[in-house]
Amino acid sequence: MKYELVLALAVFACLVTVEASEKKHHKHLKASKHPDVEQRDIQDAIDVLMTDEADLNDPCARKHCGAGRECHVNQHGAAECHCISSCPEEVDPRRMICSNYNETWNSDCELYRMRCLCKTHSTECVDSKYDHAHVEYFGSCKDVSECSSDEMIDFPRRMRDWLFNVMRDLADRHDLSPHFLKLEREAEKDLSRKWANAAIWKFCDLDGHPHDRKVSRHELFPIRAPLMSLEHCIQPFLDNCDVDDDHFITLKEWGNCLQLGEDEIEDKCDEVRDGIENSI
Repeated sequence: MKYELVLALAVFACLVTVEASEKKHHKHLKASKHPDVEQRDIQDAIDVLMTDEADLNDPCARKHCGAGRECHVNQHGAAECHCISSCPEEVDPRRMICSNYNETWNSDCELYRMRCLCKTHSTECVDSKYDHAHVEYFGSCKDVSECSSDEMIDFPRRMRDWLFNVMRDLADRHDLSPHFLKLEREAEKDLSRKWANAAIWKFCDLDGHPHDRKVSRHELFPIRAPLMSLEHCIQPFLDNCDVDDDHFITLKEWGNCLQLGEDEIEDKCDEVRDGIENSI
C-alpha cells in the first residue's frame, strides 16, 4: 500500500512538473506559478493523500459513536464504541447545561457520558434514571415559570415570526444553502408564503439522520435548548405538537401546531436535500 502511494505521488509530481513546464513555454497562456507555489501545491496534494491513507488504516475514522461515546480499536483491529473515559475539566460557566431532570452539569460531555454508563449498566452509573438523560437547555438550571393559557394561545404566531426572522437573518449572512435560500427568497416576494416556507425550512433542517419525515425529541434539541431559558412556553408548545404522543413530530403535526393549513405545508424536504447533495 505504501509503495503504491509513493509511486502515485511520484507520478503526480512528474505530471505537475511537466504541466508547469508546458505552460511556461506556451505563449498564449498566463505566466506559470512561481516554483515555490508549485512546490506547495505538490506538498498539499501529498498531505491529502497521506491523510486519506491514515484514515484507511484507522478503523475508527469511519466509525460514528454518538454523544458520550468514543471509538477504540479492539484486539482484533475492529472499531468499537465505548463510554468516554473522562471529560475535559470545564471551568467556564457558559459550558454548563441543564438536564431534563432539572440538574446542572458542568458540560454536556459529563451528562452524556453518564447516560452511556447507565445504558451499559456500568458500576460507575450513579442512578439508572440517567439512562434517559438529555440536555434540556444551555446554562445552569433556572426556575422556569409556567406558560399561561393566554401565552400559549399567542405562541404559535410568535414562533412563526421567530422562524421567519431567523431564516431571513441566515440568508442575509449567506449561511443558508442555495435551496433553503430559494425558500427564503420566495417568502420575501410572496408574503403569503412567509410563515409556511419558514416552517418547511426548519422542519427539513431538523429532520436529520435518518430522513424519515418526522422529528424526534432528540432532533428538536437545536430549537429547544437555545430557547428554554429565554422562552418558557417552548417546551409545552413542542409537547402539544406531538398530538399522538409517539415522541415524534410529523410535518403535518408541525404545520398544525404552527396553525398553518395543510394546503400551505408542502413536503419539500427531498427536493431541498437532493439540491444540497448535488451542489456539494
